[in-house]
Amino acid sequence: MSGNIRIAIDSGGTFTDCIGSKGTQCLDDDVVIKLLSVDPNNYPDAPLEGIRRILEIFQKKEIPRGSQLDLSNVSSIRMGTTIATNSALERTGEKCALVVTKGFKDVINIGDQTRPDIFDLNIRKPLPLYSMVVEIDERVTIEDFSEDPTNKVTEINNSDIVEGRSGEAIRILKEPDPDHIKTVLNVIYGTGIRSIAVAFVHSYTYPKHEQIVYDIAKAVGFSNITLSSDISPMIKYLPRTHSALADAYLTPVLHGYLNRIEDGLKNVSMHSLQFMQSDGGLVQKSKFSGLRSILSGPAGGVVGYSRTCFDTANEIPLIGFDMGGTSTDVSRFGENRLEHIFETTTAGIIIQTPQLDIHTVAAGGSSILRWENSLFKVGPQSASADPGPACYRKGGPLTITDANLVLGRLVPQYFPKIFGRSENEGLDIDKSYALFKELTKNINNDLGKALSLEEVAYGFLKVANAAMVRPIRAITETKGYMVSRHRLVSFGGAGGQHAIDIAESLNIDTVLFHRYSSILSAYGIYLADVIEESQTPCSISTKELSFCERIKSIFQKLVEKNVSSLNEQGFDQANIVHEKYLNMRYEGTESCIMIYEQDNSLNFEKWFLEQHEKEFGFTFNNRKIVVDDVRVRSIGKSNVRTDSSVDEQVKKYIKRQTDMIQPQPEFSQQCYLRNKWQQIPVFNIKSLKIGVQIKGPAILADETQTNVILENWTASILKTHIIVNKQEQERKRFTEVSDEINPIMLSIFSHRFMDIAEQMGSQLRKTSVSTNVKERLDYSCALFDPVGNLVANAPHVPVHLGSMSTCIAAQAKIWKGRLKKGDVIITNHPNSGGTHLPDITIITPSFSVSGEIIFFVASRAHHSDIGGILPGSIPPNSKHLYEEGVSIFSDLIVEQGEFMEDRIFRIFVKEPEKYPLCSGARKFSDNLSDLKAQIAANVKGVQLIQRLIDDFTLTTILKYMKAIQDNARNTIKSMLKKLTIYFNRNVFEGKDYMDDGSVIQLKVTLLCEENKYIFDFSGTSPQMYGNLNAPHSIANSAIIYCLRCLVGEDIPLNQGCLDPLTVILPVGSLLNPGEGAAVVGGNVLTSQRICDVILKTFQICADSQGDCNNLTFGRRSETDINGKQIPGYGYYETICGGAGAGPSSILKQGWNGADAVHTNMTNTRMTDVEIFERRYPVLLHKFEIRQNSGGKGKYNGGNGVIRDILFRDEVEVSILSERRALPPNGIYGGECGQRGYNLWIKKDGSEINIGGKNTIIAKRGDRIVIMTPGGGGVGYGECS
Repeated sequence: MSGNIRIAIDSGGTFTDCIGSKGTQCLDDDVVIKLLSVDPNNYPDAPLEGIRRILEIFQKKEIPRGSQLDLSNVSSIRMGTTIATNSALERTGEKCALVVTKGFKDVINIGDQTRPDIFDLNIRKPLPLYSMVVEIDERVTIEDFSEDPTNKVTEINNSDIVEGRSGEAIRILKEPDPDHIKTVLNVIYGTGIRSIAVAFVHSYTYPKHEQIVYDIAKAVGFSNITLSSDISPMIKYLPRTHSALADAYLTPVLHGYLNRIEDGLKNVSMHSLQFMQSDGGLVQKSKFSGLRSILSGPAGGVVGYSRTCFDTANEIPLIGFDMGGTSTDVSRFGENRLEHIFETTTAGIIIQTPQLDIHTVAAGGSSILRWENSLFKVGPQSASADPGPACYRKGGPLTITDANLVLGRLVPQYFPKIFGRSENEGLDIDKSYALFKELTKNINNDLGKALSLEEVAYGFLKVANAAMVRPIRAITETKGYMVSRHRLVSFGGAGGQHAIDIAESLNIDTVLFHRYSSILSAYGIYLADVIEESQTPCSISTKELSFCERIKSIFQKLVEKNVSSLNEQGFDQANIVHEKYLNMRYEGTESCIMIYEQDNSLNFEKWFLEQHEKEFGFTFNNRKIVVDDVRVRSIGKSNVRTDSSVDEQVKKYIKRQTDMIQPQPEFSQQCYLRNKWQQIPVFNIKSLKIGVQIKGPAILADETQTNVILENWTASILKTHIIVNKQEQERKRFTEVSDEINPIMLSIFSHRFMDIAEQMGSQLRKTSVSTNVKERLDYSCALFDPVGNLVANAPHVPVHLGSMSTCIAAQAKIWKGRLKKGDVIITNHPNSGGTHLPDITIITPSFSVSGEIIFFVASRAHHSDIGGILPGSIPPNSKHLYEEGVSIFSDLIVEQGEFMEDRIFRIFVKEPEKYPLCSGARKFSDNLSDLKAQIAANVKGVQLIQRLIDDFTLTTILKYMKAIQDNARNTIKSMLKKLTIYFNRNVFEGKDYMDDGSVIQLKVTLLCEENKYIFDFSGTSPQMYGNLNAPHSIANSAIIYCLRCLVGEDIPLNQGCLDPLTVILPVGSLLNPGEGAAVVGGNVLTSQRICDVILKTFQICADSQGDCNNLTFGRRSETDINGKQIPGYGYYETICGGAGAGPSSILKQGWNGADAVHTNMTNTRMTDVEIFERRYPVLLHKFEIRQNSGGKGKYNGGNGVIRDILFRDEVEVSILSERRALPPNGIYGGECGQRGYNLWIKKDGSEINIGGKNTIIAKRGDRIVIMTPGGGGVGYGECS
């Protein structure tokens, strides 16, 4: 194509941004067009309209709308689109079918078995994308398993044992029948479906069976066939299946749209049309898939700021801050290359493919502002573009945009007159004022205060900023980067009003605005390179002699593949560069790091250790490092434009500070900044000369952007940017003189405290090694006041929430006056605040300058084996506490900074061995690693607390720590009062029976006027000679969880939720057992039944499965004939079931219970089948929904599941479960859910019912089948 016109388009949900260029290096020569993405009265398609207008301008002739656009003079059209994203969100993709391995038809519906919101009883799972799902009887598995203490390696025989793409030995268990496949596909085809996704277990390494389906499907006539082994050749069946399905659902819709674009063009060359992928690279249409286009537009923004704002000379890393209407996207660019992640969730769809690491927070210009429970709330609800903010004249609610408008942080004169029903009016500031006046009145009435309108509006902006800071910390600090060492790059329509405030919160001293900041995604697409990426699974250790030779060979094959494709697109060797990566991890863990090849030395082990140390803060000694994937990213350099760097422009254009001349503003206006009104100058960006410097406070604006410059910041006008620098000054800490509680600061501290707990959780997950923590997420992190009251927790495992405060309070008393800086406590004993022994709590004090404890931070994690009578440490029939493993009443794991490894070895390995039939921890190395990970999480928490003190002073923090608990207390009291009004009574009673006949009985008396709220469990059965005893901390957890669910709104969960209550737990009862009682089942079974009883007492929800279905298996440690110790191993999982249905009640509309989901006190993930089979000697035969197991009624209870596991080696298997004798109850006449059932199927086919609690020795070929209970239904007699 001989033309020199280049066009780039970012087609977003609201606006479509277009840039046209004749290939010059000057931005002034560009043509910029901004269009509404949907405007059917004026044009049928926004991108085509943008191309038409650009061609009209460059060719200086009129081009009629609707005519084919001649691209003879166009060298390239590059485009990003939200078509696939919108189709995913709105569920408007192509009708498609999913083809899976037999036994996995419900893989999408079950997912990872967690619920998205742990406090929402009406569990709403995302709708699956497929219209049909079919199973194919085929199966392969990994022959060897990583937990094998003998490290056996099976030889390849090329019959039933073959080598997979990863190099691992694959056993072929069942070849697919082509005739059956053809029959099944013909049935699908007959329904009108033309797109299918194929996902078989372990196809990432053995794709042959998927390829057989592809060949047959092609012959049948399917137009779109997506194979999971092609689209995402990485281990993990659930994400890969999701990804293949998403591609089959979205790609036909995407290509249909692109075909319509192409139909509107003529003289189009094969390579002139290119599209932006989520990984930040361009591809031609034939390679552009729905799966890879989800982040098409945001990816353009990342490329835009990385190309225009990163200086390769000083390599100062950047944070991208893209604040739009509905949400804000944040990202990071450093080390002069794009950062990718390989698994995210969008619209409930798990995406497993390379994509830029972009974090989204639901706070944008259209985010709705609310006053709830004495807290300022921003989002996540959005006014969107229609009706939009109140000032848009379409009856919309108050939003962030309205707050900026009434505070004078926007310039109405620069806004186009496109608002109102006729889209010909300006912004309506009067409407914003009126609504803020009304809201301010309501707030003042609630608080008995006299806040001004501007204080309220400014308060909402502060809360929004606090919300947006959290993901920025997540992409920097949790990865080992200091956030203050970055520059902040602001773009998007609303970014300029918040960027300087955000920078100050993060202690960043430089903010950049590109000239194209409002259309930076389009400009990034214009600047982007063409990408070819290839990846293949690989299983090799860095210590293998053939490592370098094998890796080099794989790299070469992938490079050749990519180069061939880029050559076809017109790139010669000189314009192609390659990025080579290995996806690496420590053996026995699942935490991979994508390691970049820094030079030609192939010294990947060194680079892995350096990166591991940087991200996680430690490395392992004597642990093998393995490679999971080999990846080559080949880049065809576009070289379309190279701007001089920001720092070069500063040197060239900016004079010394003393020579600075302040230009004359266009005008001035009142603006509310730093808690006061100020008359500040407004400058039109387009009229400012290069080299000009402007001291804040000021507003720099034009028709596309509004940038608020605060006092003590200076904006310098460059050729392509505005660079804003903070003037050096002593950092001021926030202080409050008054003892009164500021509701704005209360909302901000709610975010800051939660941020600490969340970052602790991220640190723990990253640094742990066990499947329980890394994959199942069976852990919780929280911070507490000096006496152990819960201040804030991340929403991890509900059973930990209330019980951890009991634990910390007990330890605070035990160690009062004796703890020193550098001490760390370890405990798990039920009589010192623990729940069951596998849940080990690590507690670290945070000291003031004067040496007083001001906070405790704590992390609790479930350790998969801590010794005792059985592997997995969840014995179903334990009678004494010592049988359940190591018990630690209280000890120091770190003493004045020294890790006490010998002490921990004695406690974990030697002490449990002293008891009859008991063993010490069977894999102490994993315990040790996870304990160190918990300590590291606590270190992070203490660091963040200190940073909070630096920002706000200790006095202020302690004030709001108490205020947040007071706020929760008042919210709970208000909710309980509503219950008495709704039901017109103040006494509520309920009870339920365990399978052994033990009763849990509850009487709730709510005397709100007397400030008495009594939860009385008198009448509950005595403690049992078994392990269903629940330490008293568990009842506290169940109560605090249920009350938080009943609030039905987002409130901070802390000690205040429990403080108003009087809880009566009879000593010596099932819910308050004596010392030495076995308790392992109390935490995982009795806790669930307490929740059922509480919710049933208030008639809020029918019974859920009332169970965690605890399955453990493993091998004991052994000594071989030479006296060598062979370590054992243990595995633990909890299995989901049916959720209870809900009636119309105080929680509003009734609901059907969800299928196959964890409920109430747990929310742990299920280990992915491919990880499961790679680590352990098992074959997952079936994991599907147990149809018709939920109770029927007006609202049906959710169905349980069937989990069928075949053992490929002799193991000891234990099941600890409930609801095997008595079913989950319905309410208001609803039917009961079905009871669970546990079956042992021997290799010879004989079946044995093993009951709810048992241990068996499963031989090779035996199976265990767990059928979990359904939820109870709600009948037609419901209260309404």
